Amino acid sequence: MQIKNNSMKESDLFEPVKNYLEANGYKVRAEVKDCDITAVKGDELIIIELKLSANLQLFIQATDRQRITDSVYVAIPKPSIRSKKHWKGIRHILRRLEIGLIFVDVDNPINPVEIVFHPIEFQRKKISKRKKTIIQEVENRSQNLNIGGSNRKKIVTAYRENAIQIAVYLKEIGATSPKNLRKYDSGKKTLSILYSNFYGWYQRIDRGIYDITAKGKSELKKFPGLVKKYEKYLKERSN
Repeated sequence: MQIKNNSMKESDLFEPVKNYLEANGYKVRAEVKDCDITAVKGDELIIIELKLSANLQLFIQATDRQRITDSVYVAIPKPSIRSKKHWKGIRHILRRLEIGLIFVDVDNPINPVEIVFHPIEFQRKKISKRKKTIIQEVENRSQNLNIGGSNRKKIVTAYRENAIQIAVYLKEIGATSPKNLRKYDSGKKTLSILYSNFYGWYQRIDRGIYDITAKGKSELKKFPGLVKKYEKYLKERSN
């Protein structure tokens, strides 16, 4: 994230941070062994790196300073309210790296320094629901139809694959009910997929009876591997 004030220099951050540390009883020195700021109180050593933006170079420098002391901070100009949402990921990275974060507001003469968080041991919190969702998605995709790192390409999700399966069945069987489709293992979401008709592949022709649309038939041509698979599967289940 870039700072909008192009006239600001990293050295402008030094004085507010130095004054803050000295007010808290630290002996402060600049540019000691390539460290922007060093602060000492008894046996405690704090190292602070000054930067105008959060970038890879800053993370490299800060983690290198952790070879010297655990008390490493990065000091950055305080972001605007509009840009705060962009800091969510940056904060998470700094916390994981166990690096402290300081915001400096050079336009605030009273409280220019804000200690956002200290460099404490990071406790990883697993979001079990997200893990379960990912595992289910992997299990429900029968083939690896996507290429990692692809941009602007439609992803074949488990939902889309299920929709393709239903479309293939309607193309082969003809107009029928969700109940009949489920006999061929079309899945628990059959009715929901047909009813929502998210892709516009189906049409309800009577109460509880659905058929495939011209668009659905056309879209199936984009997935020849899945079409062939479900045509074969339907034939096996019909015998």
